[in-house]
Amino acid sequence: MSPLSDTDPLWDIDQVAAFLKVPKRTLYRWRTLGYGPRGRRVGRHIRYRAAEVVSWFEAIEDRDLEERWR
Repeated sequence: MSPLSDTDPLWDIDQVAAFLKVPKRTLYRWRTLGYGPRGRRVGRHIRYRAAEVVSWFEAIEDRDLEERWR
């Protein structure tokens, strides 16, 4: 495991919701369904690695494009 750097900050649920433009409630629901970017518990809080959120988003964009061309 590599240490975190300034280029891969941890985002809280508000930052992830703002980036994805979805309500926080949606992120909490996705977690219960096993969907969405991977979050990690830090005490009572959930934190997301920014790079993983962006990668997850790009993957769903790619998957959506593939489905359209079928």
